[in-house]
Amino acid sequence: MSQPPEQQPPQGGFGAPYDPATGPYTQPPAQPGYGYPPQGHGQPQPGPYTQPGPYTQPGPYAQPGPYTSPGLHQMPTQQQYAAPGPGGPRGGGGPFRGRIAKIVGAAVAVALLAGGGIWFATGDGDDDKPLAGPTHSAKPTVTPSPTKGGATGEPVVSPEEEARTINAGVKPGEVKVSWIQKGGVDLPRDGEDQFGPWFAGDLVVRALFNTVSGYSLSDGTPRWNLRLPTKMCAAPSQPTADGKIVLGIRHDSAADAQCDTLQMVDLKTGKAGWRKSYVREGAWDGLSDLVMSTNGGTVTVGRTGRTEGFRISDGKQLFGERPGKCQPFGLVSGPVAIAAVSCHTADDQYKDQQVQRIDPATGKALWTYKLKKDWEVSQILSVNPLVVSLKQPEKWGVLVLNADGTYRTQLSGGPSDLRVKCERDMMSLGRNLDNCVGVAADAKTFYMSTAYGEFGEFHANKVVAFDLDTGKFRWSADAPKGQAVTPLRTEGGKLLMYVHPAEGKGGGIATLPSTGGTPQFVQRHPVSGVELERGIYEPRIAYTGGRTLLTPSRLSGIDGDDEVDAPSIVVYGG
Repeated sequence: MSQPPEQQPPQGGFGAPYDPATGPYTQPPAQPGYGYPPQGHGQPQPGPYTQPGPYTQPGPYAQPGPYTSPGLHQMPTQQQYAAPGPGGPRGGGGPFRGRIAKIVGAAVAVALLAGGGIWFATGDGDDDKPLAGPTHSAKPTVTPSPTKGGATGEPVVSPEEEARTINAGVKPGEVKVSWIQKGGVDLPRDGEDQFGPWFAGDLVVRALFNTVSGYSLSDGTPRWNLRLPTKMCAAPSQPTADGKIVLGIRHDSAADAQCDTLQMVDLKTGKAGWRKSYVREGAWDGLSDLVMSTNGGTVTVGRTGRTEGFRISDGKQLFGERPGKCQPFGLVSGPVAIAAVSCHTADDQYKDQQVQRIDPATGKALWTYKLKKDWEVSQILSVNPLVVSLKQPEKWGVLVLNADGTYRTQLSGGPSDLRVKCERDMMSLGRNLDNCVGVAADAKTFYMSTAYGEFGEFHANKVVAFDLDTGKFRWSADAPKGQAVTPLRTEGGKLLMYVHPAEGKGGGIATLPSTGGTPQFVQRHPVSGVELERGIYEPRIAYTGGRTLLTPSRLSGIDGDDEVDAPSIVVYGG
Protein backbone atom coordinates (compact mmCIF):
# COMPACT_ATOMS: atom_id res chain seq x y z
CA MET A 1 0.00 0.00 0.00
CA SER A 2 1.53 3.27 -1.05
CA GLN A 3 1.13 6.48 0.87
CA PRO A 4 -0.17 9.73 -0.59
CA PRO A 5 2.61 12.25 -1.13
CA GLU A 6 3.23 14.87 1.50
CA GLN A 7 1.61 18.15 0.57
CA GLN A 8 0.02 21.22 2.08
CA PRO A 9 -3.77 20.88 2.02
CA PRO A 10 -5.87 23.78 0.75
CA GLN A 11 -7.71 25.97 3.23
CA GLY A 12 -10.77 24.55 4.88
CA GLY A 13 -9.78 21.16 6.29
CA PHE A 14 -11.87 18.45 4.65
CA GLY A 15 -13.88 21.02 2.70
CA ALA A 16 -17.60 21.63 2.39
CA PRO A 17 -20.14 18.82 1.88
CA TYR A 18 -20.66 17.80 -1.72
CA ASP A 19 -23.51 16.58 -3.87
CA PRO A 20 -23.44 12.79 -3.51
CA ALA A 21 -24.77 12.40 -7.03
CA THR A 22 -21.57 13.91 -8.47
CA GLY A 23 -19.07 12.44 -6.03
CA PRO A 24 -16.96 9.32 -6.43
CA TYR A 25 -19.52 7.46 -4.31
CA THR A 26 -23.19 6.83 -4.84
CA GLN A 27 -25.27 7.55 -1.75
CA PRO A 28 -26.91 4.31 -0.57
CA PRO A 29 -30.56 4.26 0.47
CA ALA A 30 -31.24 4.42 4.18
CA GLN A 31 -32.42 0.84 4.54
CA PRO A 32 -29.82 -1.86 5.26
CA GLY A 33 -29.18 -4.62 2.78
CA TYR A 34 -28.92 -2.30 -0.21
CA GLY A 35 -27.06 -3.19 -3.34
CA TYR A 36 -26.51 -6.89 -3.80
CA PRO A 37 -29.09 -8.85 -1.76
CA PRO A 38 -27.90 -12.10 -0.25
CA GLN A 39 -29.11 -15.41 -1.52
CA GLY A 40 -30.32 -16.90 1.68
CA HIS A 41 -27.73 -15.20 3.90
CA GLY A 42 -28.43 -13.44 7.16
CA GLN A 43 -28.64 -9.81 8.13
CA PRO A 44 -25.63 -7.80 9.30
CA GLN A 45 -24.59 -8.15 12.92
CA PRO A 46 -23.39 -4.91 14.52
CA GLY A 47 -21.61 -6.39 17.52
CA PRO A 48 -19.66 -4.78 20.36
CA TYR A 49 -16.98 -2.74 18.67
CA THR A 50 -13.91 -1.54 20.46
CA GLN A 51 -11.72 1.31 19.35
CA PRO A 52 -8.13 0.54 18.34
CA GLY A 53 -6.09 0.88 21.47
CA PRO A 54 -4.20 3.80 22.83
CA TYR A 55 -1.07 2.28 21.72
CA THR A 56 -0.70 -1.26 22.21
CA GLN A 57 0.61 -1.69 18.82
CA PRO A 58 2.82 -3.62 16.57
CA GLY A 59 5.55 -1.50 15.47
CA PRO A 60 8.77 -0.70 17.10
CA TYR A 61 9.24 -1.52 20.66
CA ALA A 62 11.78 -2.13 23.27
CA GLN A 63 14.20 -4.86 24.02
CA PRO A 64 15.49 -6.08 27.26
CA GLY A 65 19.11 -5.79 27.94
CA PRO A 66 21.15 -8.77 28.92
CA TYR A 67 21.73 -6.99 32.19
CA THR A 68 18.06 -7.26 33.10
CA SER A 69 17.12 -10.85 32.64
CA PRO A 70 16.24 -13.12 35.51
CA GLY A 71 16.25 -16.01 33.05
CA LEU A 72 16.58 -16.32 29.30
CA HIS A 73 14.37 -18.87 27.56
CA GLN A 74 16.37 -20.06 24.54
CA MET A 75 14.27 -21.25 21.61
CA PRO A 76 15.42 -23.83 19.08
CA THR A 77 16.65 -22.52 15.75
CA GLN A 78 15.13 -23.47 12.42
CA GLN A 79 17.76 -26.22 12.19
CA GLN A 80 16.03 -28.03 15.02
CA TYR A 81 12.76 -28.19 13.08
CA ALA A 82 12.05 -30.55 10.24
CA ALA A 83 11.69 -28.69 6.96
CA PRO A 84 9.05 -30.42 4.80
CA GLY A 85 9.09 -29.38 1.17
CA PRO A 86 9.93 -26.29 -0.83
CA GLY A 87 7.99 -23.18 0.06
CA GLY A 88 7.36 -19.73 -1.26
CA PRO A 89 9.87 -17.38 -2.79
CA ARG A 90 12.61 -15.72 -0.85
CA GLY A 91 12.94 -11.98 -1.11
CA GLY A 92 12.28 -8.53 0.20
CA GLY A 93 9.38 -7.62 2.42
CA GLY A 94 8.56 -4.20 1.07
CA PRO A 95 10.55 -1.80 3.29
CA PHE A 96 8.87 1.29 1.91
CA ARG A 97 8.85 4.16 4.34
CA GLY A 98 6.71 7.30 4.36
CA ARG A 99 6.55 10.72 5.85
CA ILE A 100 3.75 12.48 7.68
CA ALA A 101 0.42 12.10 5.93
CA LYS A 102 -1.48 15.38 5.71
CA ILE A 103 -5.14 15.67 4.93
CA VAL A 104 -6.06 17.19 1.61
CA GLY A 105 -9.13 19.30 2.18
CA ALA A 106 -11.84 21.13 0.27
CA ALA A 107 -13.45 19.48 -2.75
CA VAL A 108 -10.50 17.21 -3.43
CA ALA A 109 -10.72 15.33 -0.16
CA VAL A 110 -14.44 15.43 0.20
CA ALA A 111 -15.44 14.55 -3.32
CA LEU A 112 -15.24 11.10 -2.06
CA LEU A 113 -17.39 9.46 0.36
CA ALA A 114 -21.13 9.19 0.16
CA GLY A 115 -21.98 5.78 -0.94
CA GLY A 116 -21.21 2.38 -2.11
CA GLY A 117 -23.46 -0.54 -1.60
CA ILE A 118 -23.74 -2.97 1.24
CA TRP A 119 -24.39 -6.62 0.74
CA PHE A 120 -24.10 -9.81 2.69
CA ALA A 121 -22.01 -12.72 1.58
CA THR A 122 -20.09 -15.73 2.71
CA GLY A 123 -16.68 -16.94 1.65
CA ASP A 124 -15.28 -20.42 2.02
CA GLY A 125 -12.37 -20.69 4.40
CA ASP A 126 -9.68 -23.33 4.30
CA ASP A 127 -9.49 -25.69 7.24
CA ASP A 128 -5.99 -27.13 6.96
CA LYS A 129 -4.10 -29.12 9.51
CA PRO A 130 -1.38 -27.29 11.41
CA LEU A 131 2.12 -27.72 10.06
CA ALA A 132 4.72 -29.65 12.01
CA GLY A 133 7.42 -27.18 11.07
CA PRO A 134 8.57 -24.69 8.46
CA THR A 135 7.40 -25.32 4.93
CA HIS A 136 10.66 -24.18 3.31
CA SER A 137 13.60 -26.30 2.35
CA ALA A 138 16.19 -23.53 2.59
CA LYS A 139 18.86 -24.37 5.15
CA PRO A 140 18.46 -22.01 8.09
CA THR A 141 21.34 -20.20 9.72
CA VAL A 142 22.08 -19.03 13.21
CA THR A 143 20.87 -15.62 14.34
CA PRO A 144 23.28 -13.15 16.00
CA SER A 145 22.97 -12.94 19.76
CA PRO A 146 22.09 -9.68 21.51
CA THR A 147 24.96 -8.36 23.60
CA LYS A 148 25.30 -5.81 26.36
CA GLY A 149 27.38 -3.53 24.19
CA GLY A 150 29.07 -0.55 25.75
CA ALA A 151 29.72 3.15 25.52
CA THR A 152 32.29 4.78 23.28
CA GLY A 153 34.48 6.49 25.84
CA GLU A 154 31.57 8.24 27.59
CA PRO A 155 30.59 7.14 31.09
CA VAL A 156 27.36 5.15 31.07
CA VAL A 157 24.65 6.22 33.51
CA SER A 158 22.47 3.35 34.68
CA PRO A 159 18.69 3.65 34.23
CA GLU A 160 18.26 3.63 38.01
CA GLU A 161 20.74 6.46 38.50
CA GLU A 162 19.15 8.50 35.70
CA ALA A 163 15.71 8.13 37.28
CA ARG A 164 17.07 9.10 40.72
CA THR A 165 18.74 12.20 39.30
CA ILE A 166 15.54 13.32 37.55
CA ASN A 167 13.36 12.59 40.57
CA ALA A 168 15.64 14.63 42.82
CA GLY A 169 14.51 17.70 40.86
CA VAL A 170 10.77 16.94 40.80
CA LYS A 171 8.63 19.97 41.69
CA PRO A 172 5.21 20.06 43.40
CA GLY A 173 2.50 18.87 41.04
CA GLU A 174 4.88 16.74 38.96
CA VAL A 175 5.05 12.94 39.00
CA LYS A 176 8.26 11.00 39.28
CA VAL A 177 9.91 8.77 36.72
CA SER A 178 8.91 5.32 37.90
CA TRP A 179 11.48 3.37 35.90
CA ILE A 180 13.57 3.38 32.73
CA GLN A 181 14.66 0.50 30.52
CA LYS A 182 17.54 0.92 28.08
CA GLY A 183 17.86 -0.73 24.69
CA GLY A 184 20.58 -3.09 25.84
CA VAL A 185 21.17 -4.63 22.41
CA ASP A 186 23.82 -4.03 19.79
CA LEU A 187 21.66 -3.63 16.70
CA PRO A 188 22.47 -3.72 12.99
CA ARG A 189 23.74 -0.47 11.50
CA ASP A 190 20.32 0.80 10.39
CA GLY A 191 18.63 -0.01 13.69
CA GLU A 192 15.49 -2.04 14.29
CA ASP A 193 11.79 -1.49 14.90
CA GLN A 194 10.55 -1.92 18.43
CA PHE A 195 7.29 -3.83 19.05
CA GLY A 196 4.78 -3.46 21.88
CA PRO A 197 4.09 -2.51 24.54
CA TRP A 198 1.60 -5.26 25.28
CA PHE A 199 -0.02 -5.73 28.68
CA ALA A 200 -0.71 -9.05 30.40
CA GLY A 201 -1.82 -8.99 34.02
CA ASP A 202 0.74 -6.98 35.98
CA LEU A 203 3.32 -7.20 33.19
CA VAL A 204 4.27 -4.95 30.32
CA VAL A 205 5.96 -6.72 27.40
CA ARG A 206 8.04 -5.39 24.55
CA ALA A 207 10.24 -6.82 21.80
CA LEU A 208 13.26 -5.79 19.75
CA PHE A 209 15.27 -7.62 17.11
CA ASN A 210 15.08 -11.24 18.34
CA THR A 211 14.18 -10.93 22.02
CA VAL A 212 10.85 -10.51 23.79
CA SER A 213 10.85 -9.39 27.45
CA GLY A 214 8.36 -8.99 30.26
CA TYR A 215 8.66 -6.47 33.11
CA SER A 216 6.71 -5.64 36.22
CA LEU A 217 4.55 -2.68 35.30
CA SER A 218 4.82 -1.23 38.78
CA ASP A 219 8.60 -1.06 39.16
CA GLY A 220 10.22 -2.41 35.99
CA THR A 221 11.56 -5.57 37.59
CA PRO A 222 12.48 -7.97 34.77
CA ARG A 223 10.33 -11.10 34.88
CA TRP A 224 11.44 -12.97 31.76
CA ASN A 225 13.35 -12.84 28.49
CA LEU A 226 12.57 -15.00 25.49
CA ARG A 227 15.14 -15.37 22.76
CA LEU A 228 13.60 -15.98 19.32
CA PRO A 229 15.38 -18.09 16.67
CA THR A 230 15.25 -15.23 14.14
CA LYS A 231 14.41 -11.54 14.25
CA MET A 232 10.89 -10.18 14.40
CA CYS A 233 9.26 -8.64 11.35
CA ALA A 234 5.59 -8.11 12.29
CA ALA A 235 3.17 -8.31 15.22
CA PRO A 236 -0.47 -7.52 16.00
CA SER A 237 -1.32 -4.49 18.11
CA GLN A 238 -3.08 -6.51 20.81
CA PRO A 239 -2.69 -9.91 22.51
CA THR A 240 -5.60 -12.15 23.45
CA ALA A 241 -7.54 -11.50 26.64
CA ASP A 242 -5.55 -14.25 28.38
CA GLY A 243 -2.16 -12.86 27.34
CA LYS A 244 -1.23 -14.87 24.25
CA ILE A 245 0.24 -13.30 21.12
CA VAL A 246 1.47 -14.58 17.77
CA LEU A 247 4.51 -12.81 16.33
CA GLY A 248 5.82 -12.67 12.78
CA ILE A 249 9.48 -13.67 12.47
CA ARG A 250 11.92 -14.17 9.60
CA HIS A 251 12.38 -17.61 8.03
CA ASP A 252 16.09 -17.57 8.87
CA SER A 253 18.91 -15.08 9.47
CA ALA A 254 19.78 -14.43 5.80
CA ALA A 255 19.69 -10.78 4.78
CA ASP A 256 16.83 -11.45 2.35
CA ALA A 257 14.94 -13.88 4.57
CA GLN A 258 11.20 -13.89 4.02
CA CYS A 259 8.81 -12.83 6.79
CA ASP A 260 6.86 -16.08 6.65
CA THR A 261 6.93 -17.71 10.08
CA LEU A 262 4.62 -17.39 13.09
CA GLN A 263 5.61 -17.86 16.73
CA MET A 264 3.10 -17.97 19.56
CA VAL A 265 4.25 -16.55 22.92
CA ASP A 266 2.58 -16.58 26.33
CA LEU A 267 3.14 -13.04 27.58
CA LYS A 268 2.44 -13.97 31.19
CA THR A 269 5.15 -16.63 31.40
CA GLY A 270 7.49 -15.74 28.54
CA LYS A 271 7.30 -19.25 27.16
CA ALA A 272 7.14 -20.05 23.46
CA GLY A 273 4.26 -22.08 22.10
CA TRP A 274 3.69 -23.41 18.60
CA ARG A 275 5.66 -22.24 15.62
CA LYS A 276 4.91 -22.68 11.93
CA SER A 277 5.65 -21.22 8.52
CA TYR A 278 3.23 -20.41 5.74
CA VAL A 279 3.84 -20.11 2.02
CA ARG A 280 4.21 -16.72 0.33
CA GLU A 281 3.79 -17.17 -3.39
CA GLY A 282 3.63 -14.86 -6.37
CA ALA A 283 5.05 -11.38 -6.86
CA TRP A 284 2.29 -9.49 -5.03
CA ASP A 285 2.42 -11.79 -2.02
CA GLY A 286 6.20 -11.94 -1.78
CA LEU A 287 6.71 -8.18 -1.97
CA SER A 288 3.82 -6.93 0.14
CA ASP A 289 4.09 -5.87 3.78
CA LEU A 290 2.32 -7.90 6.46
CA VAL A 291 -0.79 -6.76 8.32
CA MET A 292 -1.42 -8.75 11.52
CA SER A 293 -4.36 -8.72 13.89
CA THR A 294 -5.71 -10.54 16.94
CA ASN A 295 -9.46 -11.16 16.82
CA GLY A 296 -10.72 -13.29 19.69
CA GLY A 297 -8.96 -16.64 19.35
CA THR A 298 -7.71 -15.96 15.83
CA VAL A 299 -4.55 -14.32 14.53
CA THR A 300 -4.67 -13.08 10.95
CA VAL A 301 -1.80 -12.48 8.54
CA GLY A 302 -2.78 -10.22 5.66
CA ARG A 303 -0.95 -9.06 2.58
CA THR A 304 -1.79 -8.08 -0.99
CA GLY A 305 -3.80 -10.92 -2.49
CA ARG A 306 -4.83 -12.87 0.59
CA THR A 307 -5.28 -13.11 4.35
CA GLU A 308 -4.88 -16.28 6.36
CA GLY A 309 -6.30 -16.94 9.82
CA PHE A 310 -4.78 -19.27 12.42
CA ARG A 311 -6.13 -20.46 15.75
CA ILE A 312 -3.99 -18.91 18.47
CA SER A 313 -4.31 -21.84 20.86
CA ASP A 314 -2.71 -24.44 18.56
CA GLY A 315 -1.78 -22.82 15.22
CA LYS A 316 -4.46 -24.61 13.20
CA GLN A 317 -5.22 -22.75 9.98
CA LEU A 318 -8.85 -21.61 10.03
CA PHE A 319 -9.12 -19.96 6.64
CA GLY A 320 -7.02 -18.85 3.70
CA GLU A 321 -7.38 -17.47 0.21
CA ARG A 322 -10.98 -17.03 -0.82
CA PRO A 323 -12.40 -18.15 -4.14
CA GLY A 324 -12.82 -15.24 -6.55
CA LYS A 325 -10.90 -12.03 -7.14
CA CYS A 326 -11.66 -10.18 -3.86
CA GLN A 327 -9.37 -10.92 -0.90
CA PRO A 328 -8.90 -9.25 2.52
CA PHE A 329 -5.42 -7.72 2.78
CA GLY A 330 -5.63 -6.92 6.48
CA LEU A 331 -7.79 -6.74 9.59
CA VAL A 332 -7.65 -4.65 12.76
CA SER A 333 -7.29 -6.19 16.20
CA GLY A 334 -10.29 -6.39 18.51
CA PRO A 335 -13.35 -8.53 19.27
CA VAL A 336 -15.02 -7.35 16.05
CA ALA A 337 -13.02 -8.23 12.94
CA ILE A 338 -13.08 -5.36 10.44
CA ALA A 339 -11.21 -6.10 7.22
CA ALA A 340 -9.94 -4.12 4.25
CA VAL A 341 -10.54 -6.03 1.03
CA SER A 342 -8.98 -5.57 -2.41
CA CYS A 343 -10.20 -7.00 -5.70
CA HIS A 344 -7.80 -8.01 -8.47
CA THR A 345 -8.50 -5.89 -11.53
CA ALA A 346 -7.85 -6.43 -15.24
CA ASP A 347 -4.69 -4.29 -15.16
CA ASP A 348 -3.16 -6.63 -12.55
CA GLN A 349 -3.68 -4.15 -9.72
CA TYR A 350 -5.68 -4.37 -6.49
CA LYS A 351 -7.42 -1.00 -6.61
CA ASP A 352 -11.10 -1.93 -6.26
CA GLN A 353 -11.59 -2.09 -2.50
CA GLN A 354 -14.16 -2.81 0.19
CA VAL A 355 -14.64 -2.68 3.94
CA GLN A 356 -16.01 -5.87 5.52
CA ARG A 357 -16.88 -7.28 8.86
CA ILE A 358 -15.84 -10.93 8.91
CA ASP A 359 -16.26 -13.92 11.18
CA PRO A 360 -12.71 -14.47 12.52
CA ALA A 361 -13.37 -18.17 13.03
CA THR A 362 -14.23 -18.82 9.38
CA GLY A 363 -13.08 -15.79 7.39
CA LYS A 364 -16.59 -15.36 5.95
CA ALA A 365 -17.95 -11.87 5.34
CA LEU A 366 -20.90 -10.76 7.49
CA TRP A 367 -21.37 -7.50 5.60
CA THR A 368 -19.57 -5.59 2.86
CA TYR A 369 -19.31 -1.88 2.03
CA LYS A 370 -18.00 -1.27 -1.47
CA LEU A 371 -15.79 1.74 -2.18
CA LYS A 372 -15.85 3.61 -5.47
CA LYS A 373 -13.19 2.82 -8.05
CA ASP A 374 -9.63 3.93 -7.25
CA TRP A 375 -10.35 4.74 -3.61
CA GLU A 376 -8.33 2.62 -1.19
CA VAL A 377 -8.52 1.83 2.51
CA SER A 378 -5.57 3.51 4.18
CA GLN A 379 -6.24 2.88 7.89
CA ILE A 380 -9.05 2.00 10.26
CA LEU A 381 -8.97 4.98 12.63
CA SER A 382 -11.60 3.63 15.02
CA VAL A 383 -13.69 0.46 15.22
CA ASN A 384 -16.34 1.67 17.63
CA PRO A 385 -17.54 3.90 16.04
CA LEU A 386 -16.30 2.67 12.67
CA VAL A 387 -14.14 5.41 11.10
CA VAL A 388 -12.10 4.62 7.98
CA SER A 389 -9.31 6.62 6.36
CA LEU A 390 -9.48 6.48 2.55
CA LYS A 391 -6.98 7.67 -0.03
CA GLN A 392 -6.10 8.23 -3.62
CA PRO A 393 -2.57 9.21 -4.71
CA GLU A 394 -3.22 12.91 -3.97
CA LYS A 395 -6.47 12.85 -2.01
CA TRP A 396 -7.45 11.79 1.47
CA GLY A 397 -10.76 11.65 3.27
CA VAL A 398 -12.46 10.03 6.25
CA LEU A 399 -15.54 7.84 5.97
CA VAL A 400 -17.84 6.94 8.89
CA LEU A 401 -19.93 3.76 8.76
CA ASN A 402 -22.66 2.44 11.02
CA ALA A 403 -22.10 -0.76 12.97
CA ASP A 404 -24.00 -2.73 10.29
CA GLY A 405 -21.79 -1.43 7.50
CA THR A 406 -24.15 1.20 6.12
CA TYR A 407 -23.01 4.73 5.30
CA ARG A 408 -23.21 7.20 8.19
CA THR A 409 -21.31 10.31 7.14
CA GLN A 410 -17.97 11.79 6.06
CA LEU A 411 -15.81 14.39 7.77
CA SER A 412 -15.85 17.91 6.37
CA GLY A 413 -14.47 21.34 7.23
CA GLY A 414 -12.01 22.16 9.98
CA PRO A 415 -8.50 23.66 9.95
CA SER A 416 -6.30 23.27 6.88
CA ASP A 417 -3.42 21.51 8.62
CA LEU A 418 -5.13 18.45 10.09
CA ARG A 419 -2.84 15.48 10.48
CA VAL A 420 -2.79 11.81 11.41
CA LYS A 421 0.46 9.96 11.97
CA CYS A 422 0.76 6.25 11.31
CA GLU A 423 3.59 3.75 11.51
CA ARG A 424 4.64 4.24 7.92
CA ASP A 425 5.18 7.93 8.76
CA MET A 426 7.53 7.09 11.62
CA MET A 427 10.26 5.25 9.69
CA SER A 428 8.77 2.01 10.92
CA LEU A 429 8.19 -1.03 8.75
CA GLY A 430 4.89 -1.74 10.52
CA ARG A 431 1.88 -1.78 8.22
CA ASN A 432 -0.99 -2.76 10.50
CA LEU A 433 -4.30 -1.07 9.83
CA ASP A 434 -4.81 0.09 13.44
CA ASN A 435 -1.50 1.81 13.99
CA CYS A 436 -2.26 5.53 13.77
CA VAL A 437 -1.35 7.92 16.58
CA GLY A 438 -3.38 11.02 17.29
CA VAL A 439 -7.00 9.97 16.73
CA ALA A 440 -9.78 9.13 19.18
CA ALA A 441 -13.55 8.73 19.07
CA ASP A 442 -16.63 8.24 21.20
CA ALA A 443 -20.18 7.55 20.03
CA LYS A 444 -20.78 11.10 18.80
CA THR A 445 -17.41 12.79 18.28
CA PHE A 446 -14.19 12.13 16.38
CA TYR A 447 -10.99 13.85 17.55
CA MET A 448 -7.70 14.56 15.84
CA SER A 449 -5.11 17.33 15.92
CA THR A 450 -3.40 19.82 13.68
CA ALA A 451 0.24 19.42 12.67
CA TYR A 452 2.91 20.22 15.24
CA GLY A 453 6.17 19.95 13.34
CA GLU A 454 8.89 17.36 13.05
CA PHE A 455 10.82 15.50 15.74
CA GLY A 456 12.78 17.94 17.88
CA GLU A 457 11.04 21.00 16.42
CA PHE A 458 7.52 20.75 17.80
CA HIS A 459 5.25 23.78 18.11
CA ALA A 460 1.86 24.34 19.70
CA ASN A 461 -1.10 22.87 17.87
CA LYS A 462 -4.84 22.40 18.28
CA VAL A 463 -7.26 19.58 19.05
CA VAL A 464 -10.08 19.35 16.52
CA ALA A 465 -13.50 17.72 16.96
CA PHE A 466 -15.99 16.50 14.34
CA ASP A 467 -19.63 15.50 14.77
CA LEU A 468 -19.99 11.85 13.75
CA ASP A 469 -23.68 12.20 12.84
CA THR A 470 -23.21 15.09 10.42
CA GLY A 471 -19.48 14.83 9.72
CA LYS A 472 -19.13 18.56 10.29
CA PHE A 473 -16.35 20.34 12.14
CA ARG A 474 -17.50 21.21 15.67
CA TRP A 475 -14.71 22.99 17.49
CA SER A 476 -10.98 23.32 18.01
CA ALA A 477 -9.08 23.88 21.25
CA ASP A 478 -5.56 25.17 21.81
CA ALA A 479 -2.91 22.94 23.33
CA PRO A 480 -1.22 24.14 26.53
CA LYS A 481 0.89 27.19 25.71
CA GLY A 482 4.04 26.37 23.80
CA GLN A 483 3.35 22.62 23.68
CA ALA A 484 1.84 20.11 21.27
CA VAL A 485 -0.84 17.53 22.03
CA THR A 486 -1.68 14.10 20.64
CA PRO A 487 -5.18 12.62 21.25
CA LEU A 488 -5.03 9.16 22.82
CA ARG A 489 -8.55 7.93 23.55
CA THR A 490 -11.83 8.92 25.17
CA GLU A 491 -12.56 8.04 28.77
CA GLY A 492 -15.41 9.06 31.05
CA GLY A 493 -16.87 11.43 28.47
CA LYS A 494 -13.58 13.27 28.02
CA LEU A 495 -10.73 13.21 25.54
CA LEU A 496 -7.46 11.95 26.96
CA MET A 497 -4.33 13.50 25.39
CA TYR A 498 -0.57 13.28 25.63
CA VAL A 499 1.09 16.68 26.02
CA HIS A 500 4.53 16.68 24.40
CA PRO A 501 7.48 18.18 26.28
CA ALA A 502 8.97 21.48 25.16
CA GLU A 503 12.00 23.56 26.07
CA GLY A 504 11.75 24.02 29.84
CA LYS A 505 8.39 22.18 30.03
CA GLY A 506 7.75 18.54 30.85
CA GLY A 507 5.12 16.54 29.03
CA GLY A 508 2.11 14.92 30.63
CA ILE A 509 -1.46 13.73 30.27
CA ALA A 510 -4.39 16.15 29.94
CA THR A 511 -8.12 15.95 29.31
CA LEU A 512 -10.71 17.95 27.38
CA PRO A 513 -14.50 17.72 27.74
CA SER A 514 -16.46 16.74 24.63
CA THR A 515 -17.51 20.39 24.29
CA GLY A 516 -13.94 21.67 24.01
CA GLY A 517 -12.36 24.33 26.22
CA THR A 518 -9.00 24.40 27.98
CA PRO A 519 -6.96 21.23 28.56
CA GLN A 520 -6.67 20.18 32.19
CA PHE A 521 -3.56 18.27 33.27
CA VAL A 522 -4.11 15.02 35.13
CA GLN A 523 -0.40 14.18 35.13
CA ARG A 524 2.63 16.45 34.69
CA HIS A 525 6.04 15.03 33.92
CA PRO A 526 9.07 16.60 35.58
CA VAL A 527 10.88 19.52 33.99
CA SER A 528 14.08 17.97 35.33
CA GLY A 529 13.53 15.08 32.89
CA VAL A 530 12.80 17.14 29.77
CA GLU A 531 15.97 16.02 28.02
CA LEU A 532 15.05 12.36 28.51
CA GLU A 533 11.44 12.82 27.41
CA ARG A 534 12.27 14.93 24.35
CA GLY A 535 14.85 12.37 23.28
CA ILE A 536 12.32 9.57 22.77
CA TYR A 537 11.88 9.30 19.02
CA GLU A 538 8.27 9.11 17.76
CA PRO A 539 7.03 7.55 21.00
CA ARG A 540 4.27 5.03 21.38
CA ILE A 541 2.15 6.36 24.22
CA ALA A 542 0.14 4.27 26.66
CA TYR A 543 -1.66 5.59 29.74
CA THR A 544 -2.98 2.97 32.14
CA GLY A 545 -3.58 2.84 35.88
CA GLY A 546 -2.17 6.34 36.41
CA ARG A 547 1.06 5.49 34.57
CA THR A 548 2.33 6.87 31.28
CA LEU A 549 4.54 4.59 29.21
CA LEU A 550 6.65 6.01 26.39
CA THR A 551 8.42 3.67 23.98
CA PRO A 552 10.31 4.86 20.88
CA SER A 553 9.09 3.42 17.62
CA ARG A 554 12.58 2.57 16.45
CA LEU A 555 16.03 2.24 18.00
CA SER A 556 19.26 3.04 16.20
CA GLY A 557 22.55 4.76 16.96
CA ILE A 558 24.80 7.28 15.29
CA ASP A 559 28.05 6.50 17.10
CA GLY A 560 29.29 3.19 18.42
CA ASP A 561 26.73 1.51 20.64
CA ASP A 562 24.38 4.47 21.10
CA GLU A 563 21.34 2.24 20.72
CA VAL A 564 22.50 0.02 23.58
CA ASP A 565 22.25 2.86 26.07
CA ALA A 566 19.28 4.68 24.53
CA PRO A 567 16.05 4.55 26.57
CA SER A 568 13.63 2.05 25.11
CA ILE A 569 10.86 2.43 27.67
CA VAL A 570 10.19 5.19 30.19
CA VAL A 571 7.39 5.03 32.77
CA TYR A 572 5.99 8.00 34.71
CA GLY A 573 3.66 7.98 37.69
CA GLY A 574 2.02 5.15 39.52
